Amino acid sequence: QVQLVESGGGLVQAGGSLRLSCAASGRTFSDYDMGWFRQAPGKEREFVAHISWGGDKNNYADSVKGRFTISRGNAKNTVYLQMNKLKPEDTAIYYCAARFRSGNAGRNTWDYDYWGQGTQVTVSS
Repeated sequence: QVQLVESGGGLVQAGGSLRLSCAASGRTFSDYDMGWFRQAPGKEREFVAHISWGGDKNNYADSVKGRFTISRGNAKNTVYLQMNKLKPEDTAIYYCAARFRSGNAGRNTWDYDYWGQGTQVTVSS
């Protein structure tokens, strides 16, 4: 089992920045690909970003590319999501997810086995 705990959400004005963290425990963190997803009220959970177990590959949803950056600190068992130039449409609950190392891009919810409880991000206009 892998336990995931997100933090760093909050209320920010449009154009501002937030950094989300997701602390993992339970298994060897460096064996797991990590992803960030988000879910706005009344909408499906959607892919935001993915980073490979070694940190050498990542990919992003088109809606956040150039504004968000995913990174990981394997020594700290933590994955991060730096969010810049935030927009009101970024408002959602943000979830981190984990799966044992894999070769695919990890853009779907069903790619992942473990999920955190989520952290709320609200961007005011």
